[in-house]
Amino acid sequence: MASYRGQKINNEMKRELSSILREIKDPRVPQLISVVKVEVTKDLKFAKVYVSMLGTDDEKQNALKGLKSAHGFVRTEVSRRLGLRATPEFTFLIDDSIEYGSHITDIINKINNKEV
Repeated sequence: MASYRGQKINNEMKRELSSILREIKDPRVPQLISVVKVEVTKDLKFAKVYVSMLGTDDEKQNALKGLKSAHGFVRTEVSRRLGLRATPEFTFLIDDSIEYGSHITDIINKINNKEV
């Protein structure tokens, strides 16, 4: 698979998953959840979906359980909307890069305040 095709599939998958995750009725999955990144394998059999959400670690783990239980619905909707030859198996992962960036910014601010 050419890299541009892979990027196009990843972007389309990200767009559709963002829409589909807002339709999940499971109370464990928050309404304010965003898909940060999608990595689909070249053979379209597996996909890693990185999601970001607000909340404590327990709430995030609970949301992952809700996403795992809604796996069938998500896969069916992706198949229906995108019409790919093969619909991948999804693995949902928490992306905490935003929180990590905020933490690093706080550290830098503390260092700068001590030097003044």
